[in-house]
Amino acid sequence: MTSMTTASFKKHGLLLAGILMIATTLRVTFTGAAPLLDMIRETFRLTTAQTGILTTLPLLAFAVISPLAAGIARRFGIERSLFAAMLIICAGIALRSAGNTALLYFGTAIIGCGIAIGNVLLPGLIKRDFPGQVARLTGAYSLTMGVAAAIGSMLVVPVAQQGYGWPGALLALMVFPVVAMLVWFPQLSNHTPSTLSSSKALHSRGIWTSALAWQVTLFLGINSLIYYVVIGWLPSILISHGYSEAQAGSLHGLMQLATAIPGLLIGLILSRLKDQRGIAILMALLCAVSAIGLLFIPDLASVWVVIFGFGTGATMILGLTFIGLRANSAHQAAALSGMAQCVGYLLAAFGPPVMGKVHDISGQWSLPLIGCAVLACIMAIFGGFAGRNAEISPARSHHSS
Repeated sequence: MTSMTTASFKKHGLLLAGILMIATTLRVTFTGAAPLLDMIRETFRLTTAQTGILTTLPLLAFAVISPLAAGIARRFGIERSLFAAMLIICAGIALRSAGNTALLYFGTAIIGCGIAIGNVLLPGLIKRDFPGQVARLTGAYSLTMGVAAAIGSMLVVPVAQQGYGWPGALLALMVFPVVAMLVWFPQLSNHTPSTLSSSKALHSRGIWTSALAWQVTLFLGINSLIYYVVIGWLPSILISHGYSEAQAGSLHGLMQLATAIPGLLIGLILSRLKDQRGIAILMALLCAVSAIGLLFIPDLASVWVVIFGFGTGATMILGLTFIGLRANSAHQAAALSGMAQCVGYLLAAFGPPVMGKVHDISGQWSLPLIGCAVLACIMAIFGGFAGRNAEISPARSHHSS
C-alpha cells in the first residue's frame, strides 16, 4: 500500500466508504421492524406465529437468493449487482410501509432478496480487492452493520409515537439504502462480469462435498438461527417481564450496538491468530450464558443483551472471516458464502415462527430461551472444527476435513 498513488488511494477510499455504507443497509432495514412488531400485530390482529413470519420471510429470501448471488455477479459484475440490491431494498421498504397486510409481507420478502445479494457479495468483494485485510475489513463492516441496526432499533418506536405510526417509522429506514446508493454510484463504472470465475463445478460440487465447508456453514448457520430468534422476539420477551415498549426497543438497540463491539476487536485478534478454535468456542458459549441469564434473572436484562450481542456479533464476524480464510480464491469465497448463507438462513427461517408457536402453546418464553442455549453449545462444537488452520482444496474438496 506504500507505493499507492493518490488517485489509487482515493479510489480505494471511495470503495471502502461504499462497502461500509452498503453494510449499514444489510441489517437495519430488516431488524428495525422488530421493536414495532407488537404495534403491527395489534393493527392487523395477528397471532404470535403470524407475526413471526415477518422475521421468517427475509430469511427464506436469503436462503433462496444466496446461492444465486455469485452467478448474478458473474453476469453483471459485483458493483452493479450491489447497486441493484440497494434498489430492491428501497422497493421493498416502500411496499412494506403501505399499511396493507399483503404488502407488509410481500415488501418484507423483497427486502430479504436485496439483503441476500449484499450479504453474499460483500465477503467476495473484500477477498478480491483487499485480500490481505479480510479479517480487519470483515470486522469493520460488521461494526458498521451493528451500529446502524442499533440506531434503527432505538429510533423506530419514538418515530412511530411522534404521530407517524409504524408505517412512517418503517419508511424512515429507507434513508440507509438511499445514502448507500449515492456513495456506491461511482463504482458502477467498474463493470467486471468475470470477477468471480465462471467455473460452475467449483461453485457447487466441490464446496458442497467438503467437510470443512459444512463446519463453517453450520457454525454460521446456528449463529443465524439463534440471532434471529432473539432479534425477532427479544422485545416481546422483555415486555412479558414488565418492560415498556420503549424500554424493550432501547434494549433491542443496545443488543445490536453490542453486536458491533467485536468489530473493533475481533479483526485485530484474528490477524494474529493462526488457529481460531479457542475464540470460536468461547464466543459461542457467551450466547448460551446470556440466554440462560435472560430466563432466570430478567432484571439484569441489560447485562444479558450486551453479552448476547457481543457473543453473537463475534461469532458472526468469525463465521464471515472463516469464509475468507478457509476459501483459497475470491470465487470460492463467494461460493462458500452462498452455501453458508443458504443453509444458515434456511435454518434461521424456521426459528422465529417455531419459537413463537412454542410460546403460544406453553404461554411463556422459557422453552425458546433454553432451546437457544442448547443450540449455542452445538455452535461451539462446530466452531472448534471450523476454527482450524486449514483451507478447502481447490478441486473436489474431499480431503479438507
